[in-house]
Amino acid sequence: MLRKIAFTMYPVIDVDRARAFYEDVLGLERGSHGEQDGQHWIEYDLPGGGCFALTNATPAKPSEAAGGTVGFEVDDLDALVADLKRKGVTFRSDIIVTPVCRMAVCVDSEGNSLLLHQLKAK
Repeated sequence: MLRKIAFTMYPVIDVDRARAFYEDVLGLERGSHGEQDGQHWIEYDLPGGGCFALTNATPAKPSEAAGGTVGFEVDDLDALVADLKRKGVTFRSDIIVTPVCRMAVCVDSEGNSLLLHQLKAK
């Protein structure tokens, strides 16, 4: 029986560039990580739960058309989008508004799609 998602992983090509994006641009704090023969595994534990990982130890290639997208819950979508645009992050959408949330889609340094999501107050 499935109990929870243990982690979500994205493939990367340039590990240093990807770490700079996730740590310096998005502000994630690196957790468990390891390297063996140039093969990297890097985890980021999120404060509200969940684990996001990056690796170059898979034949998969980064792509915003790969079929999966990580959705990060954020506190202030407008402020984050403005900050990331100032830092040169590419966005694939304006802010999308639904009855229950607001979201925007951007691309990481490797070409993977990220969804930034903010639930509306109830």
